[in-house]
Amino acid sequence: MSVAGFKKQFYKASQLVSEKVGGAEGTKLDEDFKDLERKADITSKAVLDVITKTSEYLQPNPASRAKLTMLNTVSKIRGQVNSPGYPQPEGLLGESMTKFGREMGDDTNFGGALLDVGESMKRLAEVKDSLDIDVKQNFIDPLQAIADKDIKDIQHHLKKLEGRRLDLDYKKKRQGKIPDEELRQAMEKFHESKELAESSMHNLLETDVEQVSQLSSLVESQVQYHRQAVQILEELYDKLGESCKALYDFEAENPGELSFREGDVIVLTSRIDENWFEGTVHGRSGFFPNNYVEVVVPLSH
Repeated sequence: MSVAGFKKQFYKASQLVSEKVGGAEGTKLDEDFKDLERKADITSKAVLDVITKTSEYLQPNPASRAKLTMLNTVSKIRGQVNSPGYPQPEGLLGESMTKFGREMGDDTNFGGALLDVGESMKRLAEVKDSLDIDVKQNFIDPLQAIADKDIKDIQHHLKKLEGRRLDLDYKKKRQGKIPDEELRQAMEKFHESKELAESSMHNLLETDVEQVSQLSSLVESQVQYHRQAVQILEELYDKLGESCKALYDFEAENPGELSFREGDVIVLTSRIDENWFEGTVHGRSGFFPNNYVEVVVPLSH
């Protein structure tokens, strides 16, 4: 450090001690500046906290969250990624179900149901992958860019402003002992830092329209995810809902009857009487005798 630099650090430290210990008054910033600083501070805290909480929302698992953070770097190296590089809980559950479903065999009720649910869970995992990637690229990354540039710029300029204020106030107290030119330069540097700090805070606050757009992207990604998830689950529910499994082939002999093959899973619509059901299979509906099927999930009414 140069002699001039050492002196400046001494001046600032001395002024800070005078204010903290001796109660000396320092240069006051105007109310407009303080209000701007307060707004910028709230916005900065909101951006940083929302980044953290969004990552935790997407991936409560810390190890997976660390990989989520790396997504932007990976996508730049490899191009657009289709997988975030970590397993989703839905996928792990789906793998377990399909593994044991295959071992049991799809000719058993439980085994067949495990295979159906397992495949649906793996589809849900793929949809969750898409959600994580979309939210990371369209919401977290733009906010992180604000944190890395705009917020760091504000912090830098406010820190420099405080240092120059301390330097100015030290020289003000020693007016007459310090050359007027040195005091004038300290005053100019203080106002220069104040203008730079104000400009950096305005830059952050003027991006609020972009931040609303980014929030809209977050909601859009969630809507898409939940819409796809509901579709997958409704299809699965139709398979596992009120249903029966064909024990034998049945060929329709009269209009309105439903033909099926052994092993078909038929969605039950209603009970006609003690001997006949109404149901749907392979997109066809009709009546069939109940002694040709085994009820898997009984009708609720």
